[in-house]
Amino acid sequence: MGDELNLGVLLFVPYREMERRVFAALTASGHAELTPAKARLVARIGPGGTRLTDLAAQAQVTKQTASTLADQLVRAGYLERVADPTDGRARLLRLTPTGRTAADLANRTADEVQAEWVSHLGKRAATNLRRTLTALREITDPYA
Repeated sequence: MGDELNLGVLLFVPYREMERRVFAALTASGHAELTPAKARLVARIGPGGTRLTDLAAQAQVTKQTASTLADQLVRAGYLERVADPTDGRARLLRLTPTGRTAADLANRTADEVQAEWVSHLGKRAATNLRRTLTALREITDPYA
């Protein structure tokens, strides 16, 4: 491969730019306390809420780390703890209206960046890239 950048770097650079744009939008809208680590939890909250242990596994952090981040997000008003309707002993973390607003902004910003990429690459190349990266998930993503 010589002097070419490896595939990992080529995958990381655009992701890092998307992440930078998302966090710039969040900061500009008053959500500066959302760090990448906290956002990884927020992004994995299901519509009805998600258990802490599931969040930790999906975010690939320890339960203790997830618990600390969740506590900070609850105090900041992004998440709330609610009873799990399927298990009265368990608790779910659910987005508050503030959390939903931040998540929606992050998703809209990511969609804008993605649209710019599709425009730059062209529909055919973007479709092929998506197909290729989706295939790569088969060996890289335990949640695929």
